[in-house]
Amino acid sequence: MRLDLSGRTALVTGSTQGIGLAIATGLAAAGARVAINGRDRDKVLAVLPSDGDYVAAPADLTTDDGVAALLEALPEVDILINNLGIFGARPALEITDAEWRRYFEVNVLTAVRLTRAYLPGMRERGWGRIQYIASDSAVVTPAEMIHYGMTKTALLAVSRGFAKEAAGSGVTVNSVIAGPTHTAGVEEFVYELVDRDLPWDEAQREFMRLHRPQSLLQRLIEPEEIANMVVYLSSPQASATTGGALRVDGGYVDAILP
Repeated sequence: MRLDLSGRTALVTGSTQGIGLAIATGLAAAGARVAINGRDRDKVLAVLPSDGDYVAAPADLTTDDGVAALLEALPEVDILINNLGIFGARPALEITDAEWRRYFEVNVLTAVRLTRAYLPGMRERGWGRIQYIASDSAVVTPAEMIHYGMTKTALLAVSRGFAKEAAGSGVTVNSVIAGPTHTAGVEEFVYELVDRDLPWDEAQREFMRLHRPQSLLQRLIEPEEIANMVVYLSSPQASATTGGALRVDGGYVDAILP
């Protein structure tokens, strides 16, 4: 199967590292023109790959000014990947109102704003792909970060709802349920929960044993493995897949999804 995205423009939010950067790289390898997004312009320019068709799209998408600047620089996209998100461990009863609002604002509302901005143009052109990078935490809420799990559950509802809004238009809308993934941020998170003196391979195994024992893969997922699913869903070959929550979770989720 050859996935050809030539002539398509993609925006991947929060794509200066980790899963976002892997998705951006995968889309570019399939021929798409890809906008790399992050809050820090210097960081965006620093990670912009030299091979492939990339565009720098620095903007703080949690602010009205940031979204306006992005839309001015990139008024139309064919593929929107809502990857931007924050996470962290916090005892449930210590999560403040401000933290609840911040997590919802960053992880959910930024995606809603961009969908609202780009979906009408996709419908008019009769083709488009919108995806939300969710998490196994959407359906197996982790006790150590229920505020994060809440936002990922919300993304499943947002994705399904916008898929209905796009029905019959040639635009597909899906969410991707990513399992525990190996990124620099996750390494730090793992060491918040296990002994920092452990070597990484041992720390990873200990984390999976203690905190993610449901995983059938029994290891962290690599960002490129998430990107492979996203690139497929962005392609013409995925034209009949919409309104779905597709799992790249290493067999972690043992539940019936909507």
